Amino acid sequence: MDIANGIRKQARRLTIAREGRSSAWVEALRADTERLENAASSHHIEKDALDIASAWAVIGIFLVLALAGVSMMSIILIPVTLAIVVGMILGLAAEKLSKLGVPRVLNAVLLSSAVALVIFLIINSLAGPMATLAQEGPDVFQRTVDRLMPYLERIKWLHITPQTFESGPMSMNVLLENTGNVLHVLTNSLTPAIVQGLIFFAALLLFLAGRITLRKTIIMTFATRTSRLTAIRIINAVEQVLGFYFATAALIYAGLGVVMTVIAYVGGMSMPILWGVFAFLSSFVPFVGIATITIALAIAGIITHDDIVFGLAPAVAFFSVHLAVENLVFPAVMGRQWELNPFVVFLAIIFWTWMWGAVGAMLALPLSLIVMTVVNELFFDEKVQPQLPE
Repeated sequence: MDIANGIRKQARRLTIAREGRSSAWVEALRADTERLENAASSHHIEKDALDIASAWAVIGIFLVLALAGVSMMSIILIPVTLAIVVGMILGLAAEKLSKLGVPRVLNAVLLSSAVALVIFLIINSLAGPMATLAQEGPDVFQRTVDRLMPYLERIKWLHITPQTFESGPMSMNVLLENTGNVLHVLTNSLTPAIVQGLIFFAALLLFLAGRITLRKTIIMTFATRTSRLTAIRIINAVEQVLGFYFATAALIYAGLGVVMTVIAYVGGMSMPILWGVFAFLSSFVPFVGIATITIALAIAGIITHDDIVFGLAPAVAFFSVHLAVENLVFPAVMGRQWELNPFVVFLAIIFWTWMWGAVGAMLALPLSLIVMTVVNELFFDEKVQPQLPE
């Protein structure tokens, strides 16, 4: 404040001096004025740097606390977030039903019931094969050890011998003993899973029923016409991207699941339908899903067949088909405008898996699509803007 007052005084003196003083005195006053301005500039920069550092520190603390809150409230946030994403994916279907004259409440009941039916059919298709797999678990483990032992013994630095699986922490007895602990953990996790499932269906039903009202509320929270137009554009774009993306992806990955079933059947794998369902579900998790199903298929093939080349054939065939689908079919159908940076998607999968586990991995892609769409619509160039009715 003192420096600013000094600059103003020097400016007045300089004005007076220019009107009737000698040039030497004017130059001296000009030099003093420049010195004060430099001092003020230096002081201003130091203050701004401190303010910026303080602001970033506050932002960092807020982000840490926000992430901690998101993690601690996962039992509520996971089903609610999943319900919102699924509701936005079903936005196009809800619009078409509304145009056909279906009331909003009935619309919400029909769509949420369809989601529940799909989930029930998936669980029902997995229940039988998973029960069989659990019953045959010890035999499968023993066959796996017998088949992989010759390859593991060649890797000297692992120090794995047949005795490793006969005694110690990796033996069959220890595995059977730990089975009870695993079942106990699963039993304890069953109640939170049921609660989250109920929260999900309730949130999905209410979100679909009040979707139009919620849209209007969000739009009217903005004061200016331009901001409301931007909100309309973003909401419409997000629903369009999610609906079209996942409707198309579901059809493509369903075909991929059928191909996986055929590959497993021709390759002599047990429970080919289970492999098809796993291929369909895992395809919605980029990178991690294809890697997991390919490794599992390779191990199962080696266990099933004596010839290692024939045993690896199903895994190689599925990986080749999946690679062609992701790099040829998918871009041709979806178009290049909705492509995501693979590195960004990979980081999103790691982050949301760390935060929310397997459900977070499944939500990573739709959340990335939402962020990409919002950014594109906020920084759009030369796009036609929708006009609000007068």
